[in-house]
Amino acid sequence: MNDDYGSVLALLAREEAQLQFSAFSHGDALALGLKLVARATAHGKAVTVDISRNGQQLFHHAMAGTTPDNANWVRRKNNVVQRYGRSSWHVGMQYRSKGKTFEADSGADPADFAAHGGAFPLTLRGTGVIGAVTVSGLPQQEDHELVTSVLRAYLVEVGEMAEMADAAGQP
Repeated sequence: MNDDYGSVLALLAREEAQLQFSAFSHGDALALGLKLVARATAHGKAVTVDISRNGQQLFHHAMAGTTPDNANWVRRKNNVVQRYGRSSWHVGMQYRSKGKTFEADSGADPADFAAHGGAFPLTLRGTGVIGAVTVSGLPQQEDHELVTSVLRAYLVEVGEMAEMADAAGQP
């Protein structure tokens, strides 16, 4: 991990600003969840994938090789997204950038909150965070990168990224 927290935090904020939807349906949850499972499978990784919207679990799959602990990590990471409106990796990095730890300094119960990479806010443009897309099973930065890379590819596939670039006046 790069020791330059400022640039890492700026990158994480850009991801959160870019990886947003205009609408998110049950069908989107299924398609996105299956793409996350397929990407993990293609790389020989075992993860638990969870997608929730407005408190409703729309997709959940525990691949062979995961354990019940992964579901608990998913729950705890999701709680961070719901409380802070940021990715769990971003929240953890904010604390580390100040020489602190989330567990010791946030006041959040570590039994219910984990600021480790892997949960990313499910955000509707113009509305805000409505849920989370979460992966557990890899080292935390890899969990985060799996979610964001598949989210980005999915948004391009469904035409959401092109709309965002056009709206911003970018090619």
